[in-house]
Amino acid sequence: MRRRTLLSASLGLGSLAGLAWVGTGTSRLSGLTSYSGSDRAFGTTITIQVLHHSATQAQVAIADALEQARNVDALMSLHQERSQVYQLNLQGSIDAPNRHLIKVLTYARQLAAQTAGAFDITVQPLWQVFSQAHERGELPAPQAVASAKALVNWQCLAVGEQQVRLAKPGMGITLNGLAQGYAVDLALAALRTQGIKHALVDTGEFGALGGKATGQPWVLGIKNPRQTESLAWRAALDGRQLATSGDYETFFSPDYIHHHIFDPATGDSPTTLASVTVLAPTGLMADGLSTAFMVMGADKALALAAQLPHVDAMLIYKNGATQKTANFPALSA
Repeated sequence: MRRRTLLSASLGLGSLAGLAWVGTGTSRLSGLTSYSGSDRAFGTTITIQVLHHSATQAQVAIADALEQARNVDALMSLHQERSQVYQLNLQGSIDAPNRHLIKVLTYARQLAAQTAGAFDITVQPLWQVFSQAHERGELPAPQAVASAKALVNWQCLAVGEQQVRLAKPGMGITLNGLAQGYAVDLALAALRTQGIKHALVDTGEFGALGGKATGQPWVLGIKNPRQTESLAWRAALDGRQLATSGDYETFFSPDYIHHHIFDPATGDSPTTLASVTVLAPTGLMADGLSTAFMVMGADKALALAAQLPHVDAMLIYKNGATQKTANFPALSA
C-alpha cells in the first residue's frame, strides 16, 4: 500500500525501527510524559505518540495500537499472499470473510453509491495495466485501458457474511483508499481501551486523541503538492480524523496527468485536482472521501461535503489554487 506523504505531523521524533518506543520528555499536559513507538505496515513506517503518566501503560497501549494497524495491513494487503484481498483477487471469491473486511467493503459499496460510482474499489485492473506499462517506460495502449475499464464495476462485488465474490473473471479490488484510514480507527480504539486520552496516530492517514499540550491541539502541516518542502496549510486537529490523496504519490507520467487514482468513467486519472485533504468523524470516511473527491472534481466534491455531517475538505488544484469548506480548521494559535 502506498504511503501518502502530503501530510507532515509535528512529531519531531526521528526514525524509529520495529516496535521501538521512547520517552521524549515531559509534556505541558499536567506533567504527562510523551512516549512514541513505530512499526512497519502498509509499506511504510507507522508511528504512534501518546502522552501518559505511566511508561508501562504507554508501552502496552502503543503495542496494542500498532498491532491493530498491522492486522489491517495483513488482512487487506494487495501483496501478502495470506491477505483476504490477495486471495479474493486471485480466486474471485473468499469464504468466511473477516468481519473487518466486511465492514470496509460495506462502506466501500456505500461510498460508491453515494458518489455515483466515482469511488470504486474495483479499479485494480486499471492500476495493473498502467503499472505494467510504466515498467516498460510507456503508457498503456487505449485498447488495454478499455479492456481493463470493462472489468471495473463496484456493483459486481457481492459482499456477505458467508462469502465475498467478484462477478467477472479478471476483476480485482484495491483497498489502498480505505485501509490506512481504517487502521487509524482501530488504533485509536485500542488506545482508548488502554486509558490513553492524548495521542497522535500516523498510519499514512492521521487520527488524534486530546491534545499535545494544555490548550494546544495536534497540528498537521499540509504540503504543497508541487513544492513538497513548503506547506500549503497548517490544520489543527479538532477530534476528527484526517486523510489526503494526491496525484504525485505514485504517477505514471512526469506531468502528473496519469497517476494512481482512477476515474472509473474514463479509465484514466481525474484531471483537475492535485490533492484533496478531508477531515471526517472516522479515518475510514476521511480516507475514502479524499479519494472520491479527487475523482469527482471540486464542484461535486464540495456539494457532497456540505451534505455530510462533520466533513470538511481542502482542495488544491493542479494550478496551485486552493479551495476549502467553511469549517476546514486552521492553526488556532
